[in-house]
Amino acid sequence: MENAEIQRIRNIGIVAHIDAGKTTTSERILFFTGLTHKLGEVHDGQAVMDFMKQEQERGITITSAAITTEWKKHQINLIDTPGHIDFTLEVERSLRVLDGIVMVFCAVGGVEPQSETVWHQADRYKVPRIAFVNKMDRQGADLFHTTEQMNEMLGANAVLFQLPIGNESEFTGIIDLITMKAYRYDELEMIEIDIPQNYRRQADKYREIMIEKLADFDEPLMEKYVGETEILAKDIKRAARNAVLSLCVTPVFCGSAFKNKGVRLLLDAIVDYLPSPIDRGIITGLDPADTAIVLSRKPSYKRPFSALAFKITNDAYVGQQTFIRVYSGELDSGSYVLNSTKGKKERIGRILRIHANDRQEVKILRAGDIGALIGVKYTTTGDTLCDETEPILLENIRYPETVLDMKVEPESKKERDRLSMALSKMALEDPSFKVRYDEETEETVISGMGELHLEVIVDRLKTEHKVNVQVDKPAVAFRESITREVEHNYRFKKQTGGKGQFAHIIFRLEPNEKQGIEFVDLVKGGNIPREYIPSVEKAFRDAMETGLYADYPMVDVRFVLIDGSYHPVDSSEMAFRTCTIQALREIIRKAAPQLQEPIMKIEINTPDKYMGDVIGDINRRRGKIENMRRHRKGSQKLTGTVPLMEMFGYASALRTISSGRAAFSMEFLNYAPLPKAIEEEIVAERKAKKSS
Repeated sequence: MENAEIQRIRNIGIVAHIDAGKTTTSERILFFTGLTHKLGEVHDGQAVMDFMKQEQERGITITSAAITTEWKKHQINLIDTPGHIDFTLEVERSLRVLDGIVMVFCAVGGVEPQSETVWHQADRYKVPRIAFVNKMDRQGADLFHTTEQMNEMLGANAVLFQLPIGNESEFTGIIDLITMKAYRYDELEMIEIDIPQNYRRQADKYREIMIEKLADFDEPLMEKYVGETEILAKDIKRAARNAVLSLCVTPVFCGSAFKNKGVRLLLDAIVDYLPSPIDRGIITGLDPADTAIVLSRKPSYKRPFSALAFKITNDAYVGQQTFIRVYSGELDSGSYVLNSTKGKKERIGRILRIHANDRQEVKILRAGDIGALIGVKYTTTGDTLCDETEPILLENIRYPETVLDMKVEPESKKERDRLSMALSKMALEDPSFKVRYDEETEETVISGMGELHLEVIVDRLKTEHKVNVQVDKPAVAFRESITREVEHNYRFKKQTGGKGQFAHIIFRLEPNEKQGIEFVDLVKGGNIPREYIPSVEKAFRDAMETGLYADYPMVDVRFVLIDGSYHPVDSSEMAFRTCTIQALREIIRKAAPQLQEPIMKIEINTPDKYMGDVIGDINRRRGKIENMRRHRKGSQKLTGTVPLMEMFGYASALRTISSGRAAFSMEFLNYAPLPKAIEEEIVAERKAKKSS
């Protein structure tokens, strides 16, 4: 009974490039499953899934909305994710907890840059997927070309499970290659018909291709295929489900969500081919007491409770909501659980099931469920909640680097505390958004994933939190690193007549390429008492956050504490902290510091006639075009890399160069050293500003 219930759960996400029609597809799913009784549209700001004011104004998805609905006795927990690259963390943390995804592609645009990013994110978490080629009614729609691109650019092993009847404005129906039935659409009505005679040969051909590809992954189907025995729809569905679950095949479905075509068949496919929590199987984690020990949890109500917090939102009516995915066991409202990431005990207040911005209170969440908790105090994104008696630590969520900084100031001193509180709340909700306060310049600096990300943050400060702020233009978020290993012996001594301050450390700073910030303690024999070493580490980590060279955060540095000494009366935690900070400032120049800048991966679609001008402009911006391929007839897709600091105002420049016919998208790739001349200019400018 328990297995049957969990088998009927589908935790799925709708993901794609921006403007491929994810939210419209989600809205139609809600309508056809009976959760809503009115069709919400993105373009008029009425989409249920886009409930934030900023989403409705811009017509885009910013936060991932979680909704629970039902289709054919299956519970579907649906997450509609953003497509804009600035909100890629929303996709990342959704994929971490989903069992399957529907990849939506635009039939006109095909595989676009963010499609590739999301696909590779799904690869990292090994999430099974099916594809929905949307906008088949648009001019230039091409199902076959989009499927080819999926195979060439994504290695998707995409297999057509449906064919369109008609194309572009003549798109009127869909042929199901498994049942060999056709469906015609009349407004909201779906009418089953025989396959039109002029499509029969094409349908037979693509059904043969589908069976042949699936037979490669299913022995019983292969035997029937080779033996020329009749192949039933149930044989194909079984083989297709197994191939999807093992990430061998991506079934391709088609339709036009806006015109209500193909969505009900897509819902059938979600139930038929995407995994339940049981199909995804046992999850593993670590023992919090000894991270060398690997533990496992089976998706069962009877196993110890384990869940991952993947999102936090602040609601005006109920306060902070912590979204969790339950992997095993049961969670009752009013019970106590352990946050094994923080080592803190949490009391569960209320439990909610979410229908976008609507909510329904429930008493219990079980293995496979997604829901929101009210009243937890310590839990943040990526934390594990579990049974106190059988703790487990699940894999955390990967956070992307911020690439843009912006200074924000309250319009009056009275609002400074409110600004601080609002920024703290938003940083808790969104780990890809960071805040730091520079005590020397008394400036608050916020960092984000791009211009739109920071624009939305500022808008939310003004509208949700009612804090009026003044902002500077966005600036590139540089990073500092070191290129040389140095050792330093530093003694801090301060005598004031009474109790003095004394600390002495010997340490080594080393470049730590691609390994992040690391602290290593090699002190032996109590030369520095154990209680003072955490102060040294904290001072080092704080210094890395604020920077030592040009006041940008430092990356990829290892601090090795070798030795030192202390005074039985004058030494203290504060003395060792001060000693560490002063020692780092003194030694940093000898470590050959350098500034690093964010490098972006850029993709440009341009008509052939403008290609030379576009490439020339990218070269002038210190960029490099690395690949060119035919996008559509008469146009090229250019991919390459370019420094972010050279790309402010690029949208206007590209419009001018191409008479408005070229389009581009960018995403963060990595950090790379700045050219020396530019670095010296930036450092001199920062120093001048500081001294003034």
